[in-house]
Amino acid sequence: MVYGQKVFGKIDAHTLLDEYGSPLYVYDESILRQRCREMKNLISYQDFKVSYSAKANTNVELLRIIRDEGLDVDAMSPGEMYLEMKAGFTPDRIMFVGNNVPAEEMQYAIDRGIYISVDSLSQLETLGRIHPGSNVCLRINPGIGAGHHEKVITAGKKTKFGIAIDDLKEARNIARHYNMTITGLNHHIGSLFLEGDEYLAAAEELLGIAATFPTVEMVDFGGGFGIPYRHQVEKRLDLIRLGQQLEALIKEWVAVHRPVQIRIEPGRYIVAESGVLLGRITAIKENYGNHFIGCDIGFNTLIRPVMYDSYHEITVIPAEPRTYKEYQQPAFLAGPICESGDILAHGRPLPVCQEGDAIMIHDTGAYGYAMASNYNSRLLPAEVLISQDRNIRLIRPAQTLEDLWP
Repeated sequence: MVYGQKVFGKIDAHTLLDEYGSPLYVYDESILRQRCREMKNLISYQDFKVSYSAKANTNVELLRIIRDEGLDVDAMSPGEMYLEMKAGFTPDRIMFVGNNVPAEEMQYAIDRGIYISVDSLSQLETLGRIHPGSNVCLRINPGIGAGHHEKVITAGKKTKFGIAIDDLKEARNIARHYNMTITGLNHHIGSLFLEGDEYLAAAEELLGIAATFPTVEMVDFGGGFGIPYRHQVEKRLDLIRLGQQLEALIKEWVAVHRPVQIRIEPGRYIVAESGVLLGRITAIKENYGNHFIGCDIGFNTLIRPVMYDSYHEITVIPAEPRTYKEYQQPAFLAGPICESGDILAHGRPLPVCQEGDAIMIHDTGAYGYAMASNYNSRLLPAEVLISQDRNIRLIRPAQTLEDLWP
């Protein structure tokens, strides 16, 4: 382990923690822009749009960079729509992909001219009642699901999302009753795939459905593009191969039917690798033969390991130069939350740590801060951005105790 390990190879971790506090989310602008461009260049089809799924990370400064790169954006709530507009997205670049939302949330989008996707017959009925004559997108459940954990599979017969194919006839009847026009179809089969076969199969299924809807002008294949969290053993998603296969599928369909706009909605792929989470070692102890390393990062700050059994690479950065023993010991990296499940790594071989050492948890730009909470009345951390010219900018201050009481 090298003393003075730099964050993204640019800034010393301890320097950042000393200035902005611990824990701390750190983002790299260059990586963020690179991932945006990779998605934009996935296919060369002329009418192709990338909509960032903002639930992955809604920091307004990051949203501004994503907007600047030419991506559109999806929203799952009025809060996300509000933040996206604060970041400069105009309503025509936002799609509200609601799920079991009240009529008031639909009305928020309607009042701002934001396109709405509905994912059930009852939600379509609700939209028809409050906004008859509107254009609408249907979220389809194609019966194909994929994902790294059952909690992130968003299609198939056991998920809450989307309109079943068998119900599409009734969806047409509801739309006709309220004089609505079905102008879009979208789906999302799940999160964190590293092989494209299921994504392609679902895309082909969705295009097949689009062929039966002559009014459809937009087909959205969803997101779920994965990143290799296990750096040494997982291969990157082959975007070149996936893009070629996807483009061939689209061109074949368009040649037989008609031109439509094609969309995808990546979230994780855009922001995950642009973020790391820094913290500090606070305690070392042995409990009945188990080695515990305590730190100030709990599941209030990063919930993915607890919620999804997710793996993140961890780097230890010593507080001062010292020689490590040659071996690494299996350890439990534990946070400060008063819950037995507050464990970031289970029996993971980690260097021999000391109090005051820093730790860097990699690939936390997606579903990190966005899913953080004040559980145990703990404060939300600051977020900083390393700009392309290597300057550091605070893009969200850390909470103070006074922020806990309005």
